[in-house]
Amino acid sequence: MQDTIGIDVSKAVLDAYRLSDRCHARFANDRTGLKALIHWIGTPVLIVFEATGAYHRQLESALAAQCVAYAKVNPRQARRFAEATGRLAKTDRVDAAMLARMGAVLELDAQPPKSEILQCLKDLMTARRALIKDRTAALSRQKVLASSLLRRQAVARLRQIEGHIQEIDAAIADTVGRDALLSQKLAILVSIPGIAEATAFAMLIEMPELGTLNGKQAASLAGLAPVSRQSGNWQGHERIQGGRTFLRRAIYMPALAAVRFNCDLRTKFDQLIAAGKPAKVALVAIMRKLIVLANALLRDGRPWSEIRP
Repeated sequence: MQDTIGIDVSKAVLDAYRLSDRCHARFANDRTGLKALIHWIGTPVLIVFEATGAYHRQLESALAAQCVAYAKVNPRQARRFAEATGRLAKTDRVDAAMLARMGAVLELDAQPPKSEILQCLKDLMTARRALIKDRTAALSRQKVLASSLLRRQAVARLRQIEGHIQEIDAAIADTVGRDALLSQKLAILVSIPGIAEATAFAMLIEMPELGTLNGKQAASLAGLAPVSRQSGNWQGHERIQGGRTFLRRAIYMPALAAVRFNCDLRTKFDQLIAAGKPAKVALVAIMRKLIVLANALLRDGRPWSEIRP
């Protein structure tokens, strides 16, 4: 890359900073502004911006349509980089310059653009998670309601939430079913004992990179790779952190099921317990094995099969 441009994304505007000539520009976060931004960018460059939910979607789509390389970074990592460089101030202009430096100093790799179908599935999954939270809150309120009117409204609300969840599940299944590659991946994932369709959908949507990574990369991206803590003669406990939180939550229950119904994983779990590992640590190891197994099967394009000696 010959140049790096940092873009701070907000609801209304896009603040851009070009590292080579230290030029700053501001554009509206709409179609007209994006068109002007693409013209201002030039080529070849690497665009660096933070993930900001719905606000960065149009920018990401516009860059992908024009084949402009970009790197989407975690806002927490970007803030830590700014603090490491001694920059405590936080404004749109400062953030744009910091993102440009981050891309150059860390030599960030360009990311492949997300397809429209994956973006649609991501929106559906986000809406489903919100409904699950609403259902949990409604169930908690229902237990302490004394008024008959409020109880009826709570029952009606729960019925409505369940209906919306079913509609979203049907939409996700229909969207995946209309894509040949995703359908093939879905069939491979559900062949693994312990992984049902709901979990397979979560894995496909939250971690579309599955099948293109090695085992260590897959475990790290899911936040299931143990992180060492050591200094001098002191050795701390290894623990997992970071990664895709929603994916990690989605495979917790499947790991419990796999311990019961997957002979290979049950044997591994029993071995860890016999070695003195706490049950939670052993279960995290099974979660990691599930991710590594799913990645290997998707990479090879084959379903799971039980291997007997």
